[in-house]
Amino acid sequence: MSAEQQTTSSLSLKEKAVSFLQLVASGQVREAYKRYIGPDFTHHNPYFKGDADSLMHAMEENAAQNPNKILEVRLTIQENETVAVHSHVKQNSEDLGGAVVHIFRFQDGQVAELWDVGQPVPEDSPNENGMF
Repeated sequence: MSAEQQTTSSLSLKEKAVSFLQLVASGQVREAYKRYIGPDFTHHNPYFKGDADSLMHAMEENAAQNPNKILEVRLTIQENETVAVHSHVKQNSEDLGGAVVHIFRFQDGQVAELWDVGQPVPEDSPNENGMF
């Protein structure tokens, strides 16, 4: 086992979920997949086929179009093998961004299934508490 694999295997599931998202946001999509995605991975993003390669290619395309993406993790929650990560994602520093929740189901320490839901941050909102 390489030093990288030992380090990755010692992370909590919450840390793995956050690390995956940070790698993807920084454009290191293939590295994120190599480290964390399991062999039978499926996802539920309605805009792409449900296999690992389709989502990976979409993430790579998004990273190429938005090389200055900003991911600010606001909250992580874990219950058994499921981790939810609530984040503020901005395509660049001027973007208002969106609130995004990624839900990871892990199996044997790897991501087996992924859901994501998002809501854009509005320019004007009557809610004085904000989205975060």
